[in-house]
Amino acid sequence: MARYLVIVESPAKVKTIKKFLGSNYVVTASNGHVRDLPKSQLGVDVEHDYEPKYITIRGKGDILAGLRKEVKKADKVYLATDPDREGEAISWHLSKALKLENKKTYRISFNEITKNAVKASLKNAREIDMDLVDAQQARRVLDRVVGYRISPLLWTKVKRGLSAGRVQSVALRIIADREEEINAFIPEEYWTLDVDLKVEGEKKPLTAKFYGTDKKMTIRSKEELDAILSEIESEEYTIDDIRKGERMKKAPIPFTTSTLQQEASKALNFATAKTMRIAQQLYEGIDIKGNGTVGLITYLRTDSTRVSEEADQNVREYIGANFGKEYVAVSEAKSGGGNKNIQDAHEAIRPTDVSRTPAAVKESLSRDQFRLYQLVWKRFVASRMQPARYETTSIRIAAGQYRFTVAASKIVFEGFRTVYTEAEEEKEKGNVLVKGLDQDTKLTKLDFETKQHFTQPPAHYTEASLVKILEELGIGRPSTYAPTISTIIARRYVAKENKNLYLTEIGEVVDHIMTESFPSIVDVNFTANMESLLDGVAEGKVKWKTIIENFYPDLEEAVEKAEKEQEQVKIEDEVTDVICDQCGRNMVIKYGPHGKFLACPGFPECRNTKPYLEKIGVPCPVCGKDIVTRKTKKGRRYYGCEDNPECEFMSWQKPSVEKCPRCGSYMVEKGNKLLCGDGQCSYVENKENSKGRKK
Repeated sequence: MARYLVIVESPAKVKTIKKFLGSNYVVTASNGHVRDLPKSQLGVDVEHDYEPKYITIRGKGDILAGLRKEVKKADKVYLATDPDREGEAISWHLSKALKLENKKTYRISFNEITKNAVKASLKNAREIDMDLVDAQQARRVLDRVVGYRISPLLWTKVKRGLSAGRVQSVALRIIADREEEINAFIPEEYWTLDVDLKVEGEKKPLTAKFYGTDKKMTIRSKEELDAILSEIESEEYTIDDIRKGERMKKAPIPFTTSTLQQEASKALNFATAKTMRIAQQLYEGIDIKGNGTVGLITYLRTDSTRVSEEADQNVREYIGANFGKEYVAVSEAKSGGGNKNIQDAHEAIRPTDVSRTPAAVKESLSRDQFRLYQLVWKRFVASRMQPARYETTSIRIAAGQYRFTVAASKIVFEGFRTVYTEAEEEKEKGNVLVKGLDQDTKLTKLDFETKQHFTQPPAHYTEASLVKILEELGIGRPSTYAPTISTIIARRYVAKENKNLYLTEIGEVVDHIMTESFPSIVDVNFTANMESLLDGVAEGKVKWKTIIENFYPDLEEAVEKAEKEQEQVKIEDEVTDVICDQCGRNMVIKYGPHGKFLACPGFPECRNTKPYLEKIGVPCPVCGKDIVTRKTKKGRRYYGCEDNPECEFMSWQKPSVEKCPRCGSYMVEKGNKLLCGDGQCSYVENKENSKGRKK
């Protein structure tokens, strides 16, 4: 009997796939990559056509030896690594490491681990796609030359263990730009004005919001508000206009890697890395009671929203049978977002079998596996359902020359919302309107409700919003989002607190060096264009070494220039007046994982260290002692009293010696402005205007 060998990446898939194939098939795993560039050197021969020098990854020798034994016994070898560029490259590396040139070797791939998909892949076995392999080689070599040529500069200039990266450095720049926006933001005061109106014959009052005159107005100050209130105090309130309409909310499209990461972050509070780890488990296979090991979702690294005809038909039949034919979408939901770089051999992320409901498999899944599977299942079913329909009512109320408005909506057909609502939408609540209102309805003013507000700065990035902007800008690919974010957090360039990502002191230093010395590396457009070139390689339109040839000389020139400038500006340790209490030397400022700290220059004989508390020359507004720069445990900078914890004063913005001329509170610096530190006072002035004022 003929003997066939199927090599997959993950041991978790072996069990799932084995049960689909006959006894003459042997299924085994490579445990991911088997060859890579060496860690100890650049591993790219820049003198000889940028040829990569691949070596066997340490610890993979035994795995390869086992695979070679199986190869000898096999009549045919099927390389069944993941269905993306990285998977294609792993198949190619396996063919080289196992010397399969003279063996009947085939590449098979499947987007889902189901019997039909695996059997179909064997019927459609093909050769390794070298365009996809070369696209992955180009990415790997680019990432290597950037990391290995720039990182040593950071070690010399700041500290060992830091790293630069083609995508991570751009992600860091995006976060730094947002931090600068937030720091420069000056809040502006505005007021809202609501009026509670008694409706004739009704117990419940109607609340209307101030609109303006014929044009919408923003109330900028208490003075403006008081002027409006005095005008409308004695006015009659009448219904000026009532408009009824219908609004439709379209069903969502199925998940891609990016949208799954975003929604799992919002709805389940999952980090991107956690989402990918659990999705991988669902894809590779879960032991389901009564069914054995089953792959529950399709491949998790995709930027396509396409769905196979079979899956589309199955889900429509499921919706018709379980919800009613009126809930089935008329035509296929739009597939996809116009991203020209979509690898459309893939499908969207969906359940492999829509009839396998979350409730049916709940007992076999962990809590997190269940929650993520439920999210994928609900989103996919919803994508093939009718839109939700709302009846809307908009009322305009006149009070003299001013207008107030009331808006309300009532759902008349749930459509896809029967199954799925997005995390942000779940928080929305619509107004409930009094029935039977018309232009003759009598209204009586009960009370005004006024509220002071301040405009808010742009929000700090979260993992979800960073993934969204990276995708919008065309930076990185589905497989790179999670590792990129994990790297900048692990390097402590970015601190994650309450979902928000904050730039740390170390991150600030690294970003500054990268922006100064390697502007093209951190340029968003340059990086997005590089991704397009890599897609060109995958499509067979661009030779991969051409990209490296055009990129490397400019990088080398920038590195040499930075090295020379660094030699001229030799960074010496800054000596302080703090005396080492163990050996009496003046302590110096060093950089550590969390930023600056004080260390004894007598290292290694004296290993004494202390926290570095940098005074900013401003007295504490609470107790009068010095304000110092401090950092949270995760490295985010703030300003606090040197007498902490006795004095609890803290501020995220740098305090000033100036006092607010309006309320007497301390002030903080924001760019070239000074703002009152009291949240209830909106006083702002230019820094120059404060000069000469008594403190």
